[in-house]
Amino acid sequence: QVQVVESGGGLVQAGESLRLSCTVSGLPFASYGMGWFRHVPGKEREWVACINWRGEYTNYANSVEGRFTVRRDNDRDTLYLHMSSLQVEDTAMYYCAVASGEWCSSTEHIYKHWGQGTRVTVST
Repeated sequence: QVQVVESGGGLVQAGESLRLSCTVSGLPFASYGMGWFRHVPGKEREWVACINWRGEYTNYANSVEGRFTVRRDNDRDTLYLHMSSLQVEDTAMYYCAVASGEWCSSTEHIYKHWGQGTRVTVST
């Protein structure tokens, strides 16, 4: 059974940083691309960033480019999202997702396993 568990969310002030983690079990983590998404109630889920299976390729949404960094530690079966210069607009539930193959994309349908999310709240 595949399990995807996010952690690290919390309440921070605008301009501060936060690091999210995502641990995956039940499949060979190092063989799959990974993605981060976020969701605000009343809006569609938004792709944030992704990374391929070896961590050589990353891609970011324009809204977070230059502020967020996605990394992975395949020895620890863990994905990270380093978020800096946080803005109120970054407030959302953040989700980690496992792609169906080695690469990643901004397209939701390629992601087959999802976590329950971790909440990030950015205050002024």
